[in-house]
Amino acid sequence: MTVTAGRQSGFGAILTDESFERLRGIMYIKSVEKGSCLFWEGDAADKLFYIFEGRIKSTKMSDAGRSLTLYLHQNGDLIGQMEPFKDSTHSTSAEVTEDAKVGVIQRKDLETLLWQHGDLALEFMKWMGLMHRLTQTKFRDLMLFGKTGALCSLLIRLCNSYGEENEEGIRIDLKLSNTEMADMIGATRESVNRMLADLKKENVITYKDGHYTVNRIEYLKEVCCCENCPKEVCRM
Repeated sequence: MTVTAGRQSGFGAILTDESFERLRGIMYIKSVEKGSCLFWEGDAADKLFYIFEGRIKSTKMSDAGRSLTLYLHQNGDLIGQMEPFKDSTHSTSAEVTEDAKVGVIQRKDLETLLWQHGDLALEFMKWMGLMHRLTQTKFRDLMLFGKTGALCSLLIRLCNSYGEENEEGIRIDLKLSNTEMADMIGATRESVNRMLADLKKENVITYKDGHYTVNRIEYLKEVCCCENCPKEVCRM
């Protein structure tokens, strides 16, 4: 199967062309339909998945049975866990939100490739560091700046990942319900409804045809004490 490589973001942007071809050589391509799951929380973490096409979200189930959305993955992202423990299991689930094509990488094959090529191993370490920093900044937003700060940070991340600039501001080219946004910041739908209504009153955001447009991104940055992280970190 011929697949066009999406490499504009995530892991794909870190790799050199030579390293990417080496990695592609140990993949097999798999098509996954919207609504399916690549892996469930608790499954053996013996594979990684490189996204060529489509969108996949990482979710975590809380003790109360609620599903929380941690990441929205897109072209060029690598999904999975690479740990030193042989019997490690996935701490999240990966749900397909848009028909996708992924490259499946067996952990044992990857370990052999990293042992053979030190430059690829270095690039892989950079990806792991990027993912750790991304996770840290998300938890920082949730823990230090409350639900309003977390929502403002979420809107900024959506602008960086799916934003299109126009005369009004930055239009987020991804349809999300208030419930889905609530799952991304660990809040209730009612709380998100109220906070979004307040932002609309301040003309910070507008909503039209199922899409949000951020009119005053500096206002959002002030609320969440934005540290102006690079877009590779400040993303979904």
